[in-house]
Amino acid sequence: MCPAAAHPERTETVPRASRLRRAQRVLDRLFRSMPLGRRLRIGMFMAFKAALSASVAYAIGQALHTEQAFWAAISAVAVTQPHFGDTRGAGRDRCLGTVLGGIAGLLGLWTGGSGNILAFALGLGLVTIVCWMANAAAAARIAGITAAIVLLVPSTGPRWEVPLMRLGEVVLGTLCALVIGWAVSRLEERVEQKEEEGTA
Repeated sequence: MCPAAAHPERTETVPRASRLRRAQRVLDRLFRSMPLGRRLRIGMFMAFKAALSASVAYAIGQALHTEQAFWAAISAVAVTQPHFGDTRGAGRDRCLGTVLGGIAGLLGLWTGGSGNILAFALGLGLVTIVCWMANAAAAARIAGITAAIVLLVPSTGPRWEVPLMRLGEVVLGTLCALVIGWAVSRLEERVEQKEEEGTA
């Protein structure tokens, strides 16, 4: 009988976060060991996806007269990943974090007002705990950043407007990154297929 079967509780001794970090290190080593030409091609596709999605998001934001269209461009860059599945996951985390951070920011504004350090600290702590409880730890950083923007950046107009505008800009940037990322990944697959056929 193997030791793991004798003690089933030992099969899950390594925490998930540790396994993910280890997997990321392995992927980083694999990427560094790739030939220069392949790394250059992946980098060029990444640059193309990031630049195009950020530019389109910013242009649409400007055309819609959003308050700060640069947040759409920042979101597009932030969620763009080498693989489309990773872009989709990053986009989901960014939108969820923005929603939760906006809610925490609004609660902080109603309880303590803009610039109140106690309201900010409580809002940040609360939204971090909520993200971890909802098994959305990756969204916690974005939620904290959004809460900080809502609570600490001076603004005029109704209190609800800042988080709502930020959410709109984040969703716009994320959608641009997803659509462009999907289209470019199809192109990248064709290039890889032709390369493989050429070497076969």
